[in-house]
Order: sequence, then C-alpha cells, then structure tokens
Amino acid sequence: MSYRVGMVSLGCAKNLVDTELMLGQLDAAGFIITPRPEEADVLLVNTCGFITPAKEESIDQILDLSQYKKSGRCRVLLVTGCLAQRYPGELLDEMPEIDGVLGTGMVDRVVDVVRRALAGERVLAVGEPGFDYDAGLPRIRTTAEHTAYVKIAEGCSNCCTYCAIPSIRGPYRSRTLESIRQEVEALAAGGVKEIILVAQDTTRYGLDLYGERKLAPLLRSLNGISGIRWIRVLYGHPDGITAELIDVFSSCDKICRYIDLPLQHASPAVLARMGRGSSASRLRELVHKLRRAIPGLTLRTTFMVGFPGEREEDFQQLLDFMREMRFERAGVFKFCAEEGTPAAAMTGQVPEEVKEERYHRAMALQQQISLEHNRSLVGSLVSVLVEGKKGSRYFGRTQADAPEIDGRVYFTAGRVTPSPGDFVLVKITRAGEYDLMGELA
Repeated sequence: MSYRVGMVSLGCAKNLVDTELMLGQLDAAGFIITPRPEEADVLLVNTCGFITPAKEESIDQILDLSQYKKSGRCRVLLVTGCLAQRYPGELLDEMPEIDGVLGTGMVDRVVDVVRRALAGERVLAVGEPGFDYDAGLPRIRTTAEHTAYVKIAEGCSNCCTYCAIPSIRGPYRSRTLESIRQEVEALAAGGVKEIILVAQDTTRYGLDLYGERKLAPLLRSLNGISGIRWIRVLYGHPDGITAELIDVFSSCDKICRYIDLPLQHASPAVLARMGRGSSASRLRELVHKLRRAIPGLTLRTTFMVGFPGEREEDFQQLLDFMREMRFERAGVFKFCAEEGTPAAAMTGQVPEEVKEERYHRAMALQQQISLEHNRSLVGSLVSVLVEGKKGSRYFGRTQADAPEIDGRVYFTAGRVTPSPGDFVLVKITRAGEYDLMGELA
C-alpha cells in the first residue's frame, strides 16, 4: 500500500530546503506526496523554533493539523525541524496528538521514522544536529520552477548573545565547492534561472572546510554555469565581507547587486552586548565601501530593538545611523529573550511597551526612506523576472528584490503575454513604500 504524505514548512528558506529534501526522500521511497492535508495518511510539520513568535506559530500549526486525525484520514502526525530539535521531550510529553519528533540532525532518516510511526511506534529521533546534505540526495522543490534555494552550509559558529541557532543547528559546516556546483548545474539543466544561496552566515562559507573564506571563488564558479541568469546571496555577516568578495559582486554579471547584511544595531554599547564583532564606525565605513565599489547596489539589513541595556540614546544612535545610511531595504525586529541564550539572562531587560514603541518609530523611518528610494526609480527601466499575474497586471521581481521578504513590480503588458520565468524590461511609472508599478517597455 502506498501512503499519502503531506508536509507544512515553516520558518526560513534554510528550513524550506530541509523540507524539500525530506519530500524528495519520501517520494523516492514510494510515498505519494500530496498538498491536501485532508487526503494525507501522514502529516509532517517542519517547524521553526528560533524565537517565541515562531514557536507559537509552530504549535498552532501542529494543533491545526492534528484535527485531520479526527476529520481526515491522517494516521500519523510528525514534528520535524528546529522546534523538534530544541524541545523533543516536551513535545512528546505535552502534546499527545504527536506521533513522533525528528530533529535537525536526522533529515536523512525521515523515511525510517515515518515507517516506524506507521507501525505504531511513538518515535523520538533527535540527536546531535549534524546532518549535511550533498547534491546526490533526492529533493522535490516547492518554489517556482525558475527559482531555487541552495544551502551552502549548515549551522552557525558565531557567538551572538541573543541567538539560539548554534544550539539547534550545531557549528558551521560548509558543503564542498564541488557538491554545490553539481547541484546548481542540475538545477540549471532543469530550467532554474535564479539561484539563491543561503546559510546562517554565507560570508563564512569555506572557513571550516578549507581554512579560508571561499564564497568569492564559489560565486565565480557558479557565475559560469550556463542557463543561470541571477545568483542571489542572502544572510551575510559584515565581518565576512572581503575585498575579493566585493570584486566578485562588482564584476560577475550574474551575481545580483543585492547584499543581505544583518547589522542588528549601531550603538557600540549594544553591539558589544550582542557579541557582534563590528563597531558602528566599521559598519559605516563598510557600507560606504560597498556602495562605492558596486554601482546600483541594493543593501538589505535587519535591526533589533529592545535589546537588554538599550537606552533611549542607544536607540537614537540607531535611528541616526538609519537616516545616514538610507538602506534600500531594512527589517526591524523586537528582541525576544530566548531561553539558554546569554542575552536572556542579562540585566536591563527592556519593557515590552518600550520595545513596541521603538519598533514602530524605526519602521516608520524605514518606510519613509524606502518610499523616497522607490520614487527615485520612477522613469527608469528595470529588468524584471516575471512571477505571475494578478487581475489585469503581471508581477515579478528585480535584482533588488528577494522572494517573500522584498517588494514586487506590478506592470501592464498590453497585448504581450509574458510567462513566469521570463525576463522583461519594465518602465517604472509609480512607486509605493515597498512595491513599484510600471508598464512593459
């Protein structure tokens, strides 16, 4: 008998890659993959356990899917991913709806765990977070046909005091250059045009494996693969931006002139308590250097407000930094005290109402900066990767827009009917805070 398996993926793109790998293994083992939970014999939730809101979302999703054990045909409900890695015993003890947990180090054991659960065992499959994949593992992609994420490393060895990722995912472990290139070549042969490289810190790539940072050589190698049009890099660290890497971004034609560089704060005191290596002056110098060397660069960053010990003057330094640097893209997050992290035990915890107020002030400032930047693009021609159609307008993304986190370009096309995956030129006619509007050029 062939069982039907459904899976929900939560959290970041790195988790999504794990989801796709588990689906690939289940498909290869003869299970039938279904997007309809009411038809599934086995349901899996690949969870995020990074911060409290993500944990709450994961629990809600588990409870929602557990209803299919009453109203659907579901026999087995499994929890995988970061929440399972972080709280395996608690999940099994406190949620009788769950039939097993699978940690982040056991992604390649998913078929065995599903079979054991179907046989009646309540499975606890959580060990050290040591799983690393290579190009040979089967994978079913869930993104658009023209776009694929490629995870170049697993884990994290940075020591940010607020972050639980190293305890969930283990130390940083790079894949080999050959494995990544082999995977990208296969994706290109399958019609993928946009590759998005992800890791907890992409700029650290290679340091553990080769004794030196290798993101620049990796990008040069991938830039030569036929069929790929865009190569996007997410989640860098300011200390990992080298002169060689800047040269690659400015000289390789397929590398998107888009750098995602979480900076977290601008106050020296807060950065020091966060365990971030960079000082505010170094961050300022780095941003200027990147913009001088890479014309047309879009910089995305993230900031955290309400970190323990953050005073009003620290927050004002952050706002001043944002006004001066005028990042094209920026997200703002409120600090969450995650158990087991040094920051959770620090003195000077900031009241929730103060975090909330600072969050809204920072977001309002960034929205104004983003709107002014987008208005400066009115009248320009931009290359757009078409993703779909909504009503009478098509939509897509430019090199300056990563999927899910950035805006879109909505455009009219007259009698032309572009398809998802096409690249078209669009003249920008109007701008909002996040999205652009235009017409096919």
